[in-house]
Parts: sequence; C-alpha cells; structure tokens
Amino acid sequence: MRLLLDTHVLLWVLAGDRRLTRSSREILTSARTVVVSVVSAWEIALKAATGKLRAPASIEAAVLESGLITTTLDFADVAECARLPAHHPDPFDRMLVAQARVRGLTLMTRDRQLERYDVPLLLI
Repeated sequence: MRLLLDTHVLLWVLAGDRRLTRSSREILTSARTVVVSVVSAWEIALKAATGKLRAPASIEAAVLESGLITTTLDFADVAECARLPAHHPDPFDRMLVAQARVRGLTLMTRDRQLERYDVPLLLI
C-alpha cells in the first residue's frame, strides 16, 4: 500500500498519539510507501501560528527524523484540485485529495467527508 497522510494523522504519528490505533500503526509499518505533503506542513504552521494547535518547533525536522517520505506541491496538483467538486470546504484537505489522485496514493484519514471524492481512502 502507498499512503498519503492527512494532516491530523501526521500529527498523531509525530506525537505518538493514542488516537492512532494499533491496527493503524501496523498498516503504517507494513505500507510500501508513506508520504507526507508539504501541504500538511503548511497547514500545521498556519494553525500553530494562530494558536489553534501545538506543533513541533520544526515540522520539517520532525518529518525527516520520522523517516517519512515528503512530497511538494506542483502544477498538476493545483490543476487537479481545481477540477474537484466542492464537497469539502477545507482547501488543505482538497489539495491532499488532489495529490493522492495525481500520485496514485491512498489517503489515510479520519475525515469521512472525504468519502464523497473519487480517491482511495483508508479511514481510521
């Protein structure tokens, strides 16, 4: 399985959060590829700056230390996001859906609203 982590899943992984169940951790361990998008780093940085969440001092360092694979944002992602129906109001989630579609990844998330998109999901 090739996974793209939703932002909240990334935060749980980095923090060792209990909301990440044993079966979810096993899936992460056995996945062929686990990818983190710069879109998630952007979302975390913005929310941390406004006090909406606590985050590691350096998201980049935490992700690199975790051994996760990173991906950037490119024009194909933007074009795909623009084609998506407006099922979800969060632009970060919409961009993650677009990136999963463009890259052929399964989006690992807890957000059931994303089921309305034509994208492989792993709901946890």
